[in-house]
Amino acid sequence: MNSTWTDSYRKKLVSFTEAAKQVKSGDFVGIGLGIGACSAPMYDAILDRWKELKDVAISDSVVVRPTRLYDPAFMAELVGHIDYKPAFGMMANRKINESRLSDFYPITTSDSADKFAERSDVFICMVTPPNDHGYVNLGLANFYEMETISQGKASGKLRVCIGEVNDRMPTIYGNNWVHVSQFDYFVENSSEMPVVTRPKPGERELTIGRHVLELINDGDTLQMGVGGIPEVVVAGLDGKRDLGILTEMFPIGLHQLVEKGIVTNERKPFHKGVTIATFCIGDQDMYDYVRENPACEFYPASYTNHPAFIAQHPNMVAMNMALMVDFSGQIASEGLGHRQVSGSGGQLDFMVGSYYSKGGKGITLMYAARQLKDGTLVSGIVPELPAGTPVTVPRTYAQYVVTEYGIANLKFKTRRERAEALINIAHPDLRGELRASLKRNFYFNGN
Repeated sequence: MNSTWTDSYRKKLVSFTEAAKQVKSGDFVGIGLGIGACSAPMYDAILDRWKELKDVAISDSVVVRPTRLYDPAFMAELVGHIDYKPAFGMMANRKINESRLSDFYPITTSDSADKFAERSDVFICMVTPPNDHGYVNLGLANFYEMETISQGKASGKLRVCIGEVNDRMPTIYGNNWVHVSQFDYFVENSSEMPVVTRPKPGERELTIGRHVLELINDGDTLQMGVGGIPEVVVAGLDGKRDLGILTEMFPIGLHQLVEKGIVTNERKPFHKGVTIATFCIGDQDMYDYVRENPACEFYPASYTNHPAFIAQHPNMVAMNMALMVDFSGQIASEGLGHRQVSGSGGQLDFMVGSYYSKGGKGITLMYAARQLKDGTLVSGIVPELPAGTPVTVPRTYAQYVVTEYGIANLKFKTRRERAEALINIAHPDLRGELRASLKRNFYFNGN
């Protein structure tokens, strides 16, 4: 081993408490995405200092480890001292987002590193132990981590970079390595990788999945977002051949698709034979499969999720879930009204990329309606989005919309034609009301 980097690494080793002391009042603390985030003890060490700190912001995304940062009762005491500004949401931080104590930081995946590098005074992420050449691996989350560090260091904005070294983090190939010299401090902490299990799909998910499978052909390149419906699609791909994967998150069941010859990645114009992604959250089988597997590579999201790169893949099929779609084709996936549920993720990037892909298809998956506690049905297809609702995908890039009642292709339709097509796949009990609204708002009424 090179004594230069090993000596430097040892000198940079500190406790959680010492690492947390590097945070100063006024700092923006960026945290890695998903499993690339730090563990609860690192968060706690910072939060324990709240009385001595002012105007500190902590920003993480796609959270999978519970911490006090997501506890509204606790964080209510910290307002003005330490505030939470997440970039994406997940179930673990849903309550803090709904409490209005958090302040959402809008980003897309392809610009996420630019935005974190621009803001972060301190950046923390989880990494593997260094290899014999002095490089740590970013493991299960590259996303914005690598470029936040390099861009933040280059600009001088990033004052402190902390790596939480976890010997249980799997090494993933690709452009996924950072030299120890890029870090100012390391904390060693062996902890298990969070395992995320999905609920068993119901009949609605299975029906929507069957519709989507009609749109997938042999040789297509696929991207699948987070959610139960994309996983149903993955499970139903038997019989397809020579599929490729260019995605944001590795799909659950990837190794079975490869073993069956369904996914070969041989028809892709780039990275033939290799599944390309930027992060992974799944079960232990998934982690075992991607560990040191030359057929699986991670790259920064600015590469994998850049619309121009995506568009260069013929027959690019992007599948992502939505909460609502309005008559004109505006797609809302990250919140309703001023209630922030998640973030835009890679949905817009992949919708734009698939839009310009030769033979590409951008598919929006959604439930036709949801049922409130009192039994009332609320349509997912609406004349207009509720006030304050963020538009994730503008109507100009709307393509296929799929519910349990069918498929609507909006790409070449006028506004009225889009509304008619969407009503045809709305919940049957709500179509009359929707048609009345369409006639009232979209057609000449003599006035």
